[in-house]
Amino acid sequence: MNVNFENRVLELVEGDITEMETDAIVNAANAQLVLGGGVAGAIRRKGGPAIQAECKKIGGTFVGGAVITGGGNLKAKYVIHAVGPRMGEGNEDEKLTNATLNSLKLADDNKLKSISFPAISTGIFGFPIQRCAEIMLEATINYLTGPTGLEKVVFCLFGHSDYQVFAKQLEQETSK
Repeated sequence: MNVNFENRVLELVEGDITEMETDAIVNAANAQLVLGGGVAGAIRRKGGPAIQAECKKIGGTFVGGAVITGGGNLKAKYVIHAVGPRMGEGNEDEKLTNATLNSLKLADDNKLKSISFPAISTGIFGFPIQRCAEIMLEATINYLTGPTGLEKVVFCLFGHSDYQVFAKQLEQETSK
């Protein structure tokens, strides 16, 4: 599913984010930048040890923050590590918005043209997928309608049910 905003594309795909060929993919990271399970584990396995080594040098970031490393052996040249909230820690919606926006800004700061996001915080961090879709899509649409060098933002969703939630939400966002 594709939608255009200001000559920029917002795309939804179902698949494996580690296979995306955008300039950067976003890792749903923890604050310590340890590539453990879920999306981070898949990135570690496919991208190789160089990504974790770079993360170790950076040391970490705050919840809602984002940092960038090389993409190792991935098709994407870069990985943006965005730290989303754990359910129950407080201010989760604001923190997820910030993780999304900080990732987009980091892509712009590095003159990237395309970026792929997973559904941040919906795995072991327990964030509800519907709320995630609302927050991440709204933040991204608002960003794309402003001044940016980004040409394409992809939400790469793992599993058909997550894709359906994002597709329905994107339809609602674009019919306002």
